[in-house]
Amino acid sequence: MRTLLWFKQDLRLDDHPAVLHAATASRCVLPVYILDTRLLGISPPRGHRVGVHRVRFLLEGLAALDGELRFYNSRLLVLAGDPEVLIPRLVEQMELNEVVTLDEPAPAERVMFARIRKQLGDAELKVLPADGLGLLDGAGDKSLPTVTSFSQFVAQVETRQHVFQPRPAPLSFPPLPANSETLFEPVPTLSQLGLGEPLAFANSAFPFSGGEPAAKARLQDYFWSSQGIRRYLDQHEQLIGVQTSSKFAPWIAQGSLSPRRIAAELRRYESQAGADDSTRLFWRGLLWREFFAWTLRRHGNVLFESHGLKTAQAAPRGHDQRFVEWCEGKTGMPLVDAAMRELAATGFISHRARRIAASYLVRYLEQDWRLGAAWFEEHLLDYEPASNWGNWAFIAAAASEPRRSASFNIMRQARALDPQAEYIARWLPELRDIPAELRHTPFLLPNSQRDALRYPCLQNIPADWQPYMHTAA
Repeated sequence: MRTLLWFKQDLRLDDHPAVLHAATASRCVLPVYILDTRLLGISPPRGHRVGVHRVRFLLEGLAALDGELRFYNSRLLVLAGDPEVLIPRLVEQMELNEVVTLDEPAPAERVMFARIRKQLGDAELKVLPADGLGLLDGAGDKSLPTVTSFSQFVAQVETRQHVFQPRPAPLSFPPLPANSETLFEPVPTLSQLGLGEPLAFANSAFPFSGGEPAAKARLQDYFWSSQGIRRYLDQHEQLIGVQTSSKFAPWIAQGSLSPRRIAAELRRYESQAGADDSTRLFWRGLLWREFFAWTLRRHGNVLFESHGLKTAQAAPRGHDQRFVEWCEGKTGMPLVDAAMRELAATGFISHRARRIAASYLVRYLEQDWRLGAAWFEEHLLDYEPASNWGNWAFIAAAASEPRRSASFNIMRQARALDPQAEYIARWLPELRDIPAELRHTPFLLPNSQRDALRYPCLQNIPADWQPYMHTAA
């Protein structure tokens, strides 16, 4: 068999069904990644579909994967363009028999698979199971009609006994097809893609590189060297720090780290050190990711619509200048602005900061939640369609569980999560020199002091903030 191994959001060799298939069933293999340049286009008011931090992390992951393949005397062919054009062209040019890749939960990718399959002629497109935990494998949409909420999903999962046995990278790998060397060109740079080089921020809560070696190092450190997993319950909602949570999400989204590998490592840790509230809460986080993927497979493009999964939901539509101010971190609400500036500067913010920023956009600013989801899509290193849009739908009360609506009291959150206003000082230099007790409420300062800060003044103070304002000013 002469195989084109098509990498997408699965940039690793460990626990990779398509890699293992190619390694064991093929005479020669052409590893390929298509950098879809359509995702870099401008679409107002959102901007690029994929921003500079996501692309930088992607290019690091591609370089790391290429390095791993070179260990086997192979290489990763990276081409920029349309997969629907380039994949069939490569198959014909190299006289390949099959294309093997992993499935995706998003409807657009499945449509793309169908189009490519029609253009392959006698060659086969083999789509192997998606990159997930496989908790409800074999349970089709119709066989589980009651799984419409996370609690029901968990109940179904808990009725099954799951053993995670991720398979390691192959010991050997087939050679490249003959005469394929002329295809390879240097991986494009950020500047060549029209994005420019991002600045490095020492303050980043995610100072890591893309790629499987970095992901494996973090996995080893979090579970075994530092045993950060033991402190997950107490630290996972903190706004500042590298060790406050696992930080696995960007590598999972990139596919440099298998969810099954994480689950297996979690179970191994529990078998040796014992399960506790931290490990159980961490497991619940993995279940949320799986649930959102299940939701996207089940409901498709409905998840991206204004009403989400609620056909009668009257979600806000449209946007105005307040959305622009939110994107730029200039709303006048310090905690929200700090989160949005950290996101723009680094491509990463904590899960709690995301929920606070999203809640503020939907509840207080009354903007279309889909614009916020699209902004996160552009910037987040760990963007995945199911998790990103699923979380936003929950915040906007457009998901299947209305009790999980946008109910954050932002001022209360600010006082609880950042009591000394260190996070504010880190990302809002305008407020760095005023007393810590005033940083959360600069709008209460006298006019002359407030004007000197050159920071937006919040005009409308929500009534539910009042109980928490006396401690902040």
